[in-house]
Amino acid sequence: MSTGRILIVDDQAEIRTYVRGILEDLGYDVIEAEDGDSGLVRFGREAANLSLVILDLDFGTGKPDGLDTLRRMKEISEEVPVVILSGKATVSSAVDAVKLGAADVLEKDTYIEKTLEASVEKIRRFQQVVDDNRRLVQENRALRKKADYYESQFRRKYEMVGDSPAFQRVIEEARRVANIPRPVLILGERGTGKELAAALIHYSSERHDQPFVTVNCSAFHGNLLESEIFGHEKGAFTGADKRKIGRFELADGGTLFLDEIGNMPTDFQEKILRVLEYQKFERVAGNETIEVNVRVVAATNADLTKMMEEEQFRRDLYDRLSFKVIHLPTLAERAGDVPLLVEHFRQGLIEEVPWVAERSFSPAAIEVLAKHSWPGNVRELKNVVERLLCAGDHAKIDATEVALELGESGGSESAPQSFTDRIAAEELRLLLDALKQSGGNQRAAADTLGLTYDQFRHLYKKYKIKERLVGGDSSEA
Repeated sequence: MSTGRILIVDDQAEIRTYVRGILEDLGYDVIEAEDGDSGLVRFGREAANLSLVILDLDFGTGKPDGLDTLRRMKEISEEVPVVILSGKATVSSAVDAVKLGAADVLEKDTYIEKTLEASVEKIRRFQQVVDDNRRLVQENRALRKKADYYESQFRRKYEMVGDSPAFQRVIEEARRVANIPRPVLILGERGTGKELAAALIHYSSERHDQPFVTVNCSAFHGNLLESEIFGHEKGAFTGADKRKIGRFELADGGTLFLDEIGNMPTDFQEKILRVLEYQKFERVAGNETIEVNVRVVAATNADLTKMMEEEQFRRDLYDRLSFKVIHLPTLAERAGDVPLLVEHFRQGLIEEVPWVAERSFSPAAIEVLAKHSWPGNVRELKNVVERLLCAGDHAKIDATEVALELGESGGSESAPQSFTDRIAAEELRLLLDALKQSGGNQRAAADTLGLTYDQFRHLYKKYKIKERLVGGDSSEA
C-alpha cells in the first residue's frame, strides 16, 4: 500500500533514478519530471494527490531555476511541501528557498540517502499534524454550523411575536431583568407564553450561550420530582439502575425554568428554597454536595396569594422567587397582535408542511380571529390556525370557515348543564357541522341533515347562526 505520491523534478536522470529508489523503498509512489517546465505541468495536474515534491535547485542553462519553479509551484498550491536538492547550495540560496516556502534544503552528497530519508520522515510527521489540525478545524466548523443551526431553530421556537403595548411591556421588563442574577416569577393564564418569556430572559442575558433547561413541575409527583430536578444515585430507589443527572445540574451556568411551580408539593418547596439561597444540593441518596450557578425563572397560572393564605405555598419561597414578577397579558388583552401571530404560525407550519404556503387568511377571517375571546390564549390560536390551514386546498380561508371552526370547537361557551341545554347544544353542533361540510350552502346543509329547507331555516334563525358567523355570508343556493 502506497504511503503517498512524490514528484521528483531534476534534470539528471541518474539522480532521479537514485532518489526514486530511496523513496520507493520507503513505500512511496513516485512520478518524475526532467525540468522546471515539465515539473510545473505535472505539479498542476497532480497537486491534489501529492504528498511531497523533490525539486532540483540547479537546472541547466536556459531553463527556469529551482527557485523560480518553487515560486510558481507555491502559486498553484501552498499545501504541498517541497524539498530542495542542490549540488552546490549556498547559504544565500538556501535562505531564499526557505523564504519561498521550501520545507527543507538538502545537498546532493554521499549522505543523501540518510538525509533524504530523515527529511521525508520529518515532513511526513509534520504533514500528519497539519492534516490532523485541518481535520479538527473542519470538524469544528461542521459542528459549529450544526450547533448554530440548532440554536437558531431553538431560538425560533421561543420567538415572541407582537407589537401591542401590553406585549411590549412584557418584552421590556424581561430584557431589563435579564442580566440581574436573581430569580424571576412569571404569572399568566395557560397558553399565554410563560415559557417563551422565560426563554426571552435567558437569551437576552449573558448566559445566552449556556443551557436553557425546562421542567414542568406538574408532570412529576413525589420523589419523581425531586429525582428529576436534583438527580439521583444508582440504587436510590427501585428501578434506579444508574446515576441520573438532574435538571439543576444540567442547567449549571445557564437558566432553569420551573413551570407550574404552584403544583410543587410544600415539603419539596423548602428544598428548592435552599438551592435558591445557597446554590448547593445533593442528588437523591447521594452524599456529594453539588455546587451550581443557575438562574431560576419560575412560572404559574395559579393564584399564589390565595395558596399562601391556605398554606399551600411557602411565603418565603414566594419572596425569594418574586425579585421580579412579570404578568403576562391574555390574548384578549393583546388582540391587536392576532394578525402578526396568525402569519407567524402560518410561516412556521409552512416549514413543516410546504403546501400550506398556497393558503392564507382573508382580512375578514383575520377579523373574526381577532374578535374571538380565546380562553386558551396564544396556544389555542396556534392550534386553530394550523387546523384551518390544513383543512382544505383553496387559496383563501374566509370568515365563514373560521367562524365554523370556532363554533365547532365550542369557542368560549360554558358547558351546558340542563337536559334542554344539552339538546340545544347538540342541535347547534349538527347545524354548524353541516354548514362547514357544505361550504356555507344552507340548502346543501339541510339535505345533509335530512331536513327541509324551511326546517333548516327555522333552526338557523333560532340559534342565531348568522350572528355567530361573524363577517360570514352563508349562501342559500
